[in-house]
Amino acid sequence: MAIQVVRTWMSWIAVTPFVLWAAVRVSGFEPDWPWVPVVAYTPYAAGAAALGGLLALALRRPVAVGAAFWALVVLGAAVLPRALSDGNPAAGGPALRVLAANLLVGRADTAELMGLVRRLRPDVLTLQEFTPGAMRRLEEAGVREALPYAVTRAREGVGGSAVYARHPLTAGRAISLGGFGQARAWLRHPGGTRVEIVSVHPCAPKRYGRQPCWEDGLDALPRGGGALRVLAGDFNATLDHLPMRELLASGYRDAADVMGRGLTATWPQEGSQQRLPGVAIDHVLADGRMAVRDFAVLSLGRTDHRPVFAELALP
Repeated sequence: MAIQVVRTWMSWIAVTPFVLWAAVRVSGFEPDWPWVPVVAYTPYAAGAAALGGLLALALRRPVAVGAAFWALVVLGAAVLPRALSDGNPAAGGPALRVLAANLLVGRADTAELMGLVRRLRPDVLTLQEFTPGAMRRLEEAGVREALPYAVTRAREGVGGSAVYARHPLTAGRAISLGGFGQARAWLRHPGGTRVEIVSVHPCAPKRYGRQPCWEDGLDALPRGGGALRVLAGDFNATLDHLPMRELLASGYRDAADVMGRGLTATWPQEGSQQRLPGVAIDHVLADGRMAVRDFAVLSLGRTDHRPVFAELALP
């Protein structure tokens, strides 16, 4: 009898955390710490739920197996579509190529970044943690030759942001919360289409306490619909965070998700000082009327984030 009790306890210890995880994930409610930092690891939780179910199966505890199966279905339904490509609207307009990079307080390798610009030939480059020193080095390296138009909000520390472009820009009203800036600019494409570009960088969620700066920074981003918009940069959020899901539901599509590459981690970059499992917190969100033709997660030296690149087609 004692062995049976031990087996039951072992099964539920292995299964219960993932049942609770799945329940919160589908509840429409997002608790505060520690949920906000932890929910970014939902893809890993889906795999762990499967292992918990296998342990319960080996221990012959059918109720625990059923609970684990439910958790696996819920978490799998949230995660697996990111590995499958989606269809596209019939957008027959010109291409818009977007590159986004977090510069780690301006420390990122300028030569490597310029190499990406010259190789990928983006129409738009959004930068985060954009410092005055980083701006000076980039412009000395010739960024204005490739991307002559710019809206820059350079700051010391992590709060600077910028949009560089191949086509004319008009500055928009920047978002500034908690010392984090998110530059906004209106791009006029040669075909006449106007597109708002936002260099996204809300506060990072804390490891404890309430998250108002992080949540407010995401809530301040313009909702989809109406004018065409592209939001690109370091969102400090994955597709499992409720504010991100609400933002997407307003009329955007995540370029990585559309191309079936939504599980490719962008942070922390291999070789950085961070030792956490990788998560996808850098994104290109495109207006739902745009088609996504390509997406890639790249490498850039001396920063903890991997740049992201998307090729879009305007309606």
